[in-house]
Amino acid sequence: MSPASNHSSVTEFILLGFSSDPTSNRILFIIFLLLYLCSVLGNGLIIILICLDSHLHTPMYFFLSILSLLDMGYVTTTMPQMLVHLLSSSKLISFEGCWLQMYVFSDLGVTESILLAVMAYDHYVAICFPLHYMLILNWNLCVRLVVGTWVCGFFFSLLHTFFTMRLPFCGPNMVNHYFCEGPSVRSLGCMDTHLIEVVHLVLSIFLIVIPLSLILASYARITIAILKIKSTENLYKAFSTCVSHLTMITLYYVPGIFISMRPNSSYIPERDKRISVFYNVFTALLNPLVYSLRNKDIKAAFIKVVVRDRVV
Repeated sequence: MSPASNHSSVTEFILLGFSSDPTSNRILFIIFLLLYLCSVLGNGLIIILICLDSHLHTPMYFFLSILSLLDMGYVTTTMPQMLVHLLSSSKLISFEGCWLQMYVFSDLGVTESILLAVMAYDHYVAICFPLHYMLILNWNLCVRLVVGTWVCGFFFSLLHTFFTMRLPFCGPNMVNHYFCEGPSVRSLGCMDTHLIEVVHLVLSIFLIVIPLSLILASYARITIAILKIKSTENLYKAFSTCVSHLTMITLYYVPGIFISMRPNSSYIPERDKRISVFYNVFTALLNPLVYSLRNKDIKAAFIKVVVRDRVV
């Protein structure tokens, strides 16, 4: 028996996407295909470089490889289906498929939110306790931190998706979005969603405000430590280490806060679709660019791999 059978007369949804014009959709297909390929290849390259270069086998790059893996999953959850719908006359997604897409997207998003806080703690230890860095952030702790982020993502995303998809959907079944995002699907429920919105807001506050508070606390201590550094070279190295991470935090949290914590009454489909594209697609695309362009170790590893291949 399908999850929809007990609660809804709707067994499938129609994802309206961006446009109903075939010409516009073909242009969007080319643009989004290039963005998707660049995102996957860029993040995949970072993971490969970190695996191949022993100099990158440190906690900081271990967390970076997990971030790249999450970003690859993030865009793959939504983009392939969107690309198919841009060229297809049918834009259907089953109730079960919508449930799964919403859950996986939420799971990866929550996990990434917490992982960014873990990475801020990593930078805090590296800058404030450089001599004890590997002692404090040993591999056992690193693995436990990563597993903890995935467990939190699994549990809280299950709650979020469960409350949304338990709504009765009586029709219409047209989701004004390019994927099954929570607010756009909840707007189709044929009952009062106020309680569910309150639950969603509480979860969002817990999963955004708490990690963001930990990030701010870590960088407050980092700032104090940086101001005490007298060496210009060490000062630049510490500052450069933090800038990349702070850039990704800004790109991820600003649109994420807007989407997750705004009231359902202020939901504007076209605006929200553009914001979703930014934090879903462009954040994953910019991640490898931000970390590779400002990171000498990543660039050195890339050159080493290229030179090794030419020699072979």
